[in-house]
Amino acid sequence: MSLKATMKIIVVDDMSTMRKIIKKMLNQIGFTNITEADDGATAWPLIQKAHADGEPFEFIVSDWNMPTMTGLDLVKAVRASEELKKTPFLMITAEAEQGNVVIAVKAGVSNFIVKPFSAEVLKEKISKIFNK
Repeated sequence: MSLKATMKIIVVDDMSTMRKIIKKMLNQIGFTNITEADDGATAWPLIQKAHADGEPFEFIVSDWNMPTMTGLDLVKAVRASEELKKTPFLMITAEAEQGNVVIAVKAGVSNFIVKPFSAEVLKEKISKIFNK
């Protein structure tokens, strides 16, 4: 999958401020088609509906720690779905612990980013995901 400005992205974070920051960074990098969700439980039906409608999300950016459905649960749901399992997934967390990175990688994240981070770091991680 190639990187394009109109790529359909969903940003999932329970903190609206963090969603705005991530969205702004994605805009700075050049992405324009961004949807927001406030929890994995909100995002999952949106992800499924977008696929059913023939306009699937091409990239998922999700926080790890959310109250109802965590980012880890969300990536597991995405990877368990035959239609969605190849969707690139970037996990964002405040937890810098090495064990968490291993857990996230085993669950199937495409890459991992630790808060706080810059637009440059975000761009770098996205480039690594899409240029594999």
